[in-house]
Amino acid sequence: MSTDAIKFFFDRYGLTDGDIDKLLATALARGGDYADLYFEYRVANSVNIEEQIVKQAAKSIAQGVGVRVIIGDKTGYAYTDEIAFDAIRHAAETASHIARSGGSKRLEGVNATPTALNLYPVEVPVSSIELSRKIELIKRGDRAARGADPRIREVQSSVNDEMKYVMIASSDGRLAGDVQPLARFGISCIADDDGNLQVGRAGGGGRVGIDFFETEMTPDHFAREAARQAIIQLDAVATPAGTMEVVLGPGWPGILLHEAVGHGLESDFNRKQTSAFSGLIGQRVASERCTVVDDGTIPDRRGSLNIDDEGEPTSRTVLIEDGILRAYMSDYLNAGLTKSARTGNGRRQSYKHMPLPRMTNTFMLAGLDAKEDIIRSVKRGLYAVQFGGGQVDITSGEFAFSASEAYLIEDGKVTAPVKGATLRGNGPQSLKHVTAIGNDLELDPGVGVCGKDGQNVPVGVGIPTIKISEMTVGGTQK
Repeated sequence: MSTDAIKFFFDRYGLTDGDIDKLLATALARGGDYADLYFEYRVANSVNIEEQIVKQAAKSIAQGVGVRVIIGDKTGYAYTDEIAFDAIRHAAETASHIARSGGSKRLEGVNATPTALNLYPVEVPVSSIELSRKIELIKRGDRAARGADPRIREVQSSVNDEMKYVMIASSDGRLAGDVQPLARFGISCIADDDGNLQVGRAGGGGRVGIDFFETEMTPDHFAREAARQAIIQLDAVATPAGTMEVVLGPGWPGILLHEAVGHGLESDFNRKQTSAFSGLIGQRVASERCTVVDDGTIPDRRGSLNIDDEGEPTSRTVLIEDGILRAYMSDYLNAGLTKSARTGNGRRQSYKHMPLPRMTNTFMLAGLDAKEDIIRSVKRGLYAVQFGGGQVDITSGEFAFSASEAYLIEDGKVTAPVKGATLRGNGPQSLKHVTAIGNDLELDPGVGVCGKDGQNVPVGVGIPTIKISEMTVGGTQK
């Protein structure tokens, strides 16, 4: 796949290096430390099936340019839906007015910055195939789910894909571009056992091509997983409440790490001293067993990027090493204000949004313990393997999550599935109570969406099996 996004924008919209320089000069005309232009052209498609009927097939195109001007800790931002010189110049003037002050740094003429990474060498993007081929994928998932168990009554499945071209030009001379494919298959089904209705959901994807869904992780795979979850819940018992040992399964339960710890390690919260991790670089914040990284350079992953949305190459950042806090995730603004290095974590939902420090793929490294030994070590506890929604208070680190699939652990054995389980705790404190880490690190299947300040971006999460010695479990058992 071509990654020449710069050529795409220059050819399609008749722009030149000289135009970019003039627009950046306009952005800084009233003063400023830095300015950048974010060009975006995105084509998105979706198709879904319900009750064995194709209900919707949609295609959308979004394009525009966001202009940012930074002066100290102040930011002026404006955008236009039109990729044309005069429209962008007007947006640049608007951003300049918003952030105006006296004096500015010298403008560097832009030069194309080659992208060293090639994390998504997709041969046939999902966005390029004909609609009938996508419909066959979702019908295949529907058939597989219904065939998994006669108690599966209702099935919904979908394919969502997009192809996004981005180009970032900045006043420090950077001109970078990227072409970013993204695709996801999703399926949910309802099991019905004499009026006892239970739901199962599964899905996955990433920056992958159609071959991923046709040969690697097929609709049949996700359909069987969704059906399995729904069927298991038919026999679920009420969750006991109280403080107990909790074992988190590998993979998607890393969403708890993302929410309860990861957001607290984003540099904007720490610069403003509003995170539970503020001012703790070099200090112990977790069990010595815990090493947590954010890595945007893993090929094909949903959270990976060749460059972030400020044109900076993504990287692998060790956030917590053997329990010691080592780094925060930074964008341009916060790295500059805190005199720290940029980590390639400047991300935004679209040209209509300013970049913020955001996670890419955030996970805990594997330990040495076997999963079976971890389970065996628990006298009475909860084994949580799938999570639904959750909430976290960044300032305090307090979190609450609901487990969509969990089991009792009794005398070292996984026994009955439970329903209505919630986990409550404090992110930093929970990390200190990690007493076992499995050797089975898994990343999620490629479904994560992170929300922050009203912006959603695709992310990845992951953990190995881990044991937390004490956590509050909210249940329904009386």
